Amino acid sequence: MEISSRFVGSKIRPLSVQISDRQVMNFAAGIFDDNPLYFDDSQASKLLSHPMLACALTWDISKDFPKHLIAEDFPFHLQKQQVHFSESLQWHRALRSGDRLTIDGEIAAISPHRAGTHLVVRYQATDLRGQPVFTEYSGAMLRGVRCAAQGLGAENLPHPTSHPADGALWQATISTHPLSAHLYDACAQVHFPIHTSVAFALSVGLPGTILHGTATLSYALSELLRRQADNDPVRVQSLACCFRGMVVPGDPVVVRLLAREPNQNHTDLHFDVLDQNQKPVIADACLRIQGT
Repeated sequence: MEISSRFVGSKIRPLSVQISDRQVMNFAAGIFDDNPLYFDDSQASKLLSHPMLACALTWDISKDFPKHLIAEDFPFHLQKQQVHFSESLQWHRALRSGDRLTIDGEIAAISPHRAGTHLVVRYQATDLRGQPVFTEYSGAMLRGVRCAAQGLGAENLPHPTSHPADGALWQATISTHPLSAHLYDACAQVHFPIHTSVAFALSVGLPGTILHGTATLSYALSELLRRQADNDPVRVQSLACCFRGMVVPGDPVVVRLLAREPNQNHTDLHFDVLDQNQKPVIADACLRIQGT
């Protein structure tokens, strides 16, 4: 199995979406985040959204990639080999219910990796005035798929910054439920059978279903917001990480804040997430928030 880097630059047909109150509430419920800003519609005409809803919005394109990608000979059958490998998000403003957005993008990079091929899609969401709302670089590892030639586009990607894990400023254990993947699947509307179908997971070489990487990342972001940002999603500016391992639904994870770096107008929070065996599942992770 192989894929060519000539598909870098292939465009994605625009998708129009509108964020509803129900969508905001359901996403937060799916990650067990009870922040009133996501639920109390008596206090504002538009609910603030958890920042990671952005990934659920772009999934509407990812799940029907053959429909949206303008590249007729792209080897779409290779998608069954993919697992989420990297993530980089920049929010230009907070997401709110009622937002009408247009999401488009392109294949930003296809590059070889020892585990297969790293394929990155750049998504750009704009509002009705054409103003940017968020930008996402979503990276998938096509396991066991060879990248023809030397790859293309990796040099233009945002790269997560690693930080020595000499010790943690704090750490928090987060419980997951055996049904966490099913709950996130339903509430976030992020459907991929590797997370809910044992038969499918076994067919692609996994020992069983695994929790969505974006669910684990959402848990971590919620914990960081509670502890470092007064639980205010408006302060979130950017987030980047690499996914290093798998979480079995029902197993606990540990979020560790490794360093806090205040700057003039923002603070960088370097963190990681470990599984119950103290092995990293999210690494090279950095959350940037407004203020110091």
